[in-house]
Amino acid sequence: MRESRVIALAGVLQACGLVRDLATRGSADGAAAEASLASVFRIDADSTADVFGGVRGVRRGLEMLLAYFEQGQRDLLLTQLVLGVLRLERRLAANPRMQRELRNGIEGIQRQVDHLGLAHPAVQARLADLYVATLSQLRPRIIVHGNPQQLARPQVVEQIRAQLLAAIRAAVLWRQVGGSRLRLLLRRRDYAMLARGLLARSTLDHG
Repeated sequence: MRESRVIALAGVLQACGLVRDLATRGSADGAAAEASLASVFRIDADSTADVFGGVRGVRRGLEMLLAYFEQGQRDLLLTQLVLGVLRLERRLAANPRMQRELRNGIEGIQRQVDHLGLAHPAVQARLADLYVATLSQLRPRIIVHGNPQQLARPQVVEQIRAQLLAAIRAAVLWRQVGGSRLRLLLRRRDYAMLARGLLARSTLDHG
């Protein structure tokens, strides 16, 4: 169960890191972005790792977790995004109607994914629209800061909203496997150790 919490937390960090990269640079790691988006559609996966297509699907998130816990790297924008996502997930947990809307919307978009693939702009636009129609209606909203030039580009904004949907998916998973902010504060060393082991495993699996 502890490994599941680390994987879910890595999923939150990874998606939030992708949002930060898109907002500041207008681009993000393609493989990590696809793994995060794919997690949105794996609603009934057999395990936490399976949600991301295996541990290697959150490799970047695990690396970020290690940098945060072991190396003391602090990124204010990333921290704000993660805290915002965790707060928003709590609002979602108290709103069964919106949960149903999200599930129905995701199932509808799945048919388009089957035809066009996750990376297609039309799919990301649909995910962005679903985010706007549901999660962005909850308060407090997640505010994304970055480069104004990038944030003025409609396609970048759609990618950001799609990744925020992925971040919320990972946050839901984090809560489902027993994650909490208190546990996060108390288990930092354990989580770092587990993340290192998971990274080593993902390298072996990939190789």
